[in-house]
Amino acid sequence: MLIRFEVANFRSMLDAVELSMVAVDRDRTEARPAPNLGESLLPIAAIFGPNASGKSNVIAAITWLRMAVRESLRMWDDEIPVEPFAFADGPGRLSEFTVECVISGVRFEYMVELDRQAVRYEALFHYPEKKRRRIFEREGSQFKLQRGLGNLSGTRELLTPRTLALSIARRFDQPVVSGFADYLLAAQTLGLSARRPRGPQYRTTRSTMRWFEEGPAGDQLSLPGMEDVSRPFQADRAQALALLRAADLGIDDVLIDQYEVAHPEGARTQRRIRLVHRTAQGTAPLDFDAESEGTRTWFHLIGPVLAALKAGSLLLFDELDASLHPTLSAQLLRLFHDPVTNPKGAQLVFTSHDTSLLNHLNRDEVWLTEKAEDGVTRLGALAEFAGERVRKSQNLEKAYLHGRFGALPDVDRTELLRALGLIG
Repeated sequence: MLIRFEVANFRSMLDAVELSMVAVDRDRTEARPAPNLGESLLPIAAIFGPNASGKSNVIAAITWLRMAVRESLRMWDDEIPVEPFAFADGPGRLSEFTVECVISGVRFEYMVELDRQAVRYEALFHYPEKKRRRIFEREGSQFKLQRGLGNLSGTRELLTPRTLALSIARRFDQPVVSGFADYLLAAQTLGLSARRPRGPQYRTTRSTMRWFEEGPAGDQLSLPGMEDVSRPFQADRAQALALLRAADLGIDDVLIDQYEVAHPEGARTQRRIRLVHRTAQGTAPLDFDAESEGTRTWFHLIGPVLAALKAGSLLLFDELDASLHPTLSAQLLRLFHDPVTNPKGAQLVFTSHDTSLLNHLNRDEVWLTEKAEDGVTRLGALAEFAGERVRKSQNLEKAYLHGRFGALPDVDRTELLRALGLIG
């Protein structure tokens, strides 16, 4: 599980900002104990704030680091596609990323500092028996390895100024490295588009279709309405169907078949998805393209959500409210909150403007962004807002809308009315 993520000098974030998943209120079922850490971790973090305040950039920073680990070895030959803060001294400063997480009860810490020309510092540490030990560390051209990890020595020969050591080391199949790298790479991002074509691609949506087709299955989850099945594929399909039905969209089943389409060179076969709806006359299939946008969005979410819940991985979702009705958003939060449907500690980090979701969140699960006059994004925990603790019993939505925590858009209509000629 993610403990914390810190980033500096990336997009609108110049000074270091930190997103922490450590629970403030540990005496509730949603908070997951991490015994070796001495803390409990949260399954959800929600980021609220005005438009252009930098909410999406927090999601983008985590996503950038994940894609950097995946792609630096293959794609960073000429330049590192990092996006430093565009103003002040941002272009001349290093961009910095730090990830701390718990994997199989062991704490890991990964740090990297870089600019567009080179990786200046990179290190991976772990804490077996609560003591910090270096797995690898590189500073400039120097590369150091933990004793006993000689099979990673090949990393040194393949290392270039613009390649992450983690991208190389994970390919040597050393469990202590590949375990951390696999956790980072398993994270999924939804709702975030690539801003620069040469940079990492942010769309990592896993197809939902495979959950309704014959294929490998993993552990079985206990989802509401799931049938009692034993075969692996039937278990996968039952979980996906239970999640689809949980949205109460009037859908009973999913059909995936083939049909012929006319073509100048002869008929060709294509696959199609049809959702089976309940009607007064019985059931009837409807082509997927004819479904509402909300239904299609929920269907596409099923694959990534089930993959996260079954693996205990991280799911990042930008602008949750732009994709889902508040009722479905609340349903999604319940899936991650409930230890029954989330037994492996999967985590959901999302941005939103929908203040009604605050009624489904605890105070330590809410983060606020504001943009200062110099254009720099500030990220703060609501639980520690303005240096004083927010009461557990406080109505978060009401307090937020009344400006109690700031992070609201400052609407000034004067300039707009003057431009429209409505005032002098």
